[in-house]
Amino acid sequence: MQGASRSALAESREVLSQALEQGADRSQLGEELLKVAGVIGGNAVLRRSLADPSRESQPKIDLVNRLFSGRVSDEALHVASTVASRRWAAEGDLTATLESFGVEAILAQAEAAGRLSQVEDELFRFGRIVDGTGELRSALTDRRAPAAAKGKVVKTLLGDRSAPETVRLAELAATHRSTRFDHAIEAYLAIAARRQEQLTAMVTTAVPLTEQQLDRLTSALGSHYGREIRANAVVDPQVVGGIRVDIGDEVIDGTILSRLDEARRRMTS
Repeated sequence: MQGASRSALAESREVLSQALEQGADRSQLGEELLKVAGVIGGNAVLRRSLADPSRESQPKIDLVNRLFSGRVSDEALHVASTVASRRWAAEGDLTATLESFGVEAILAQAEAAGRLSQVEDELFRFGRIVDGTGELRSALTDRRAPAAAKGKVVKTLLGDRSAPETVRLAELAATHRSTRFDHAIEAYLAIAARRQEQLTAMVTTAVPLTEQQLDRLTSALGSHYGREIRANAVVDPQVVGGIRVDIGDEVIDGTILSRLDEARRRMTS
């Protein structure tokens, strides 16, 4: 997001936080914000009207109130009208913020129930399963497939074996109208990590790390970044050897493959 949208996001998040802290039904709030995002995102004229930086705030608030009053709770209406009233650098940022707030409210429900870490772990593992299974990946990423069919696949695979928030967010990622499944899962994991005030590190190695090795690595990363680190371990034989760590916007690549690539670049430069 550009500067204007970052400011709008920060201002809007304060209102979301207040709604979550004041005892709003988190699951309901999340679903309602996703509903609002879906309506706005699916109507180009409405989206442009609400995201138009040249319009004053009050007409935008009035428009949101006319459209959604009585259709969503007062808390969801207040959050949605606040988001719409801000100035966004791009119209897509408005709907993306509403969607992320919906996801965050659902994750806040998991947090209140003491299962946020479980949801985070289940989403990560499900994402890896989908990525590693061609037939399943095709079923969930085919844009021609009906959303209902994708939702049924998710519920069949996860069902009662996973937290309800995991099932809902996996279904949301699979049926998202514009974001790839894997990118949506990554975004949800980032929101979960932020709620736990921790960074998530994707640790890729050619062979599995022992529990002790992973603990030492997360401890070292935590000392370096000054934050709690959650490590998601991935085994990928293509890295040949060594270790690759993706954390935030940084990549620490100590694999043999990366060294060979660097050597080739130097030889051909």
